[in-house]
Amino acid sequence: MIENKRILVCPLNWGLGHATRDIPIIRDLIAKNNKLFVAADKQIISLLVEEFPDINYILFPSFNVRYSKNFLILKLFLAIPYILFKIFKEHQQLKQIISDYEIDVVISDNRFGLWNKKVHSIFITHQIMIKLPKSVRWFEKLLYKFNGWFIHKFDECWIPDFSEENNLSGDLSHKYKLPKNAKCIGIKSRFQVPENMPEVKEKMLVILSGPEPHRTILEDKIISQLKNVPIPCLIVQGKPEHEQITKQIYSSVFSISHLNATTLAREILSSKIVICRAGYSTIMDLATLHKKAIIIPTPGQTEQEYLGKYLHEKGLFYCVNQSDLDIKKDIAMFERMYV
Repeated sequence: MIENKRILVCPLNWGLGHATRDIPIIRDLIAKNNKLFVAADKQIISLLVEEFPDINYILFPSFNVRYSKNFLILKLFLAIPYILFKIFKEHQQLKQIISDYEIDVVISDNRFGLWNKKVHSIFITHQIMIKLPKSVRWFEKLLYKFNGWFIHKFDECWIPDFSEENNLSGDLSHKYKLPKNAKCIGIKSRFQVPENMPEVKEKMLVILSGPEPHRTILEDKIISQLKNVPIPCLIVQGKPEHEQITKQIYSSVFSISHLNATTLAREILSSKIVICRAGYSTIMDLATLHKKAIIIPTPGQTEQEYLGKYLHEKGLFYCVNQSDLDIKKDIAMFERMYV
């Protein structure tokens, strides 16, 4: 582990998952007497400042691709020129940050442009290859090589997964040969298992996350179905930039903008039913807590669709597509399998 350095950590903001999995890495780096800087979007800073109020924050937005309701892959392909321009632009901006803050090490969580030959550069990803729909799956190998070209710009590539058969990322990190600078560092979660485990109660927890508009679409769909579900429920909206206010939706259904890591972990452990997205960081959090859940892939996000199917088939989670979500039926199926 790196010691006594000035380290810049830069999480991507396509949802909160990249930032949450960086929390244990930041903890370890602080423990090794490093001076930490985080360069990120306002939303990411709002999340991390609750966990690390004393480190240095730099507003450095990552480029944003808004996920559409339809034709996601097509629109992402059409956005490639824009993405490449933004990668080049943030690569140039990084030079100034390194100079201004005398940075020794840059840790980029999935921000491809944040490497620099003057410092030690580390890239964090669980996607050595990128899953594509069947219609364009022939393009996967070429995309893997293109992805690898960027990864090799960095001195190291850290993969938050196990190298053995009990890995969580499946094909995403283990289908093709790893880059020479890559190594598995084990799963990384913001959660720490408490010494005194809370009692599991007859209640449900919904954890929302990910990019718009699908975060809101799922929230609306779940709320509409909760009218007919008798179990008490708390919805965590995944909005750390909003004030932490609890709102009552129905008699036994409440929502809150966000929870800190310690409180959220206890809510997960004490809830009989957990419903959430199939994002990789969420999967790592649940695996750390040894908690089963109903996971819902973001429509059009082939990574989540693959992970949901892969982990469902392994018997680790119960996966349902957003379009097929029927909370009453899915809870019954989940309880038959795991409770």
